[in-house]
Amino acid sequence: MEASVRCRRHLPVLLLWVNALMMLGLAGVHQQINLCNESLMLEKLPACGKFFEEKMKKVDSKKWCNLTEFIMYYNNFTQCTEREANNASCFWPNPLAESFITGIHKQFFSNCTLDSVHWEDPPNEILITLIFVPVMLTCAMIMLVVWCSKRSDILV
Repeated sequence: MEASVRCRRHLPVLLLWVNALMMLGLAGVHQQINLCNESLMLEKLPACGKFFEEKMKKVDSKKWCNLTEFIMYYNNFTQCTEREANNASCFWPNPLAESFITGIHKQFFSNCTLDSVHWEDPPNEILITLIFVPVMLTCAMIMLVVWCSKRSDILV
């Protein structure tokens, strides 16, 4: 008798869990049925590029390699491409969206090459100091440990 009362008390919670699991399963099936509409995505992406192009006209072309000058415009551009891909039931990024974004990069950022960093040794005075100080500290610590280990009165 007691077990049946306990089961009746937990039945609504169990039904809610079963209902939630079924809804998640149906959502997964619905998502699998929606195939990527590539033609719709390719039709909508140029609007994102056009908007970005209009915003980049406000930035001096000499500053196109300085991301801080146009980061908000670029952020809006990437959000637009993601939104249009999702509206066409396509994942983002996908090869078509990536090729579109690459085209925009070639249009605006083809002259933005990274200058190779030329590494140099520091001046001799600094280099000697950077080598000498740790070596001397190491020697001093070894001498301190040896000296303390020979003195038995320190340990007491």
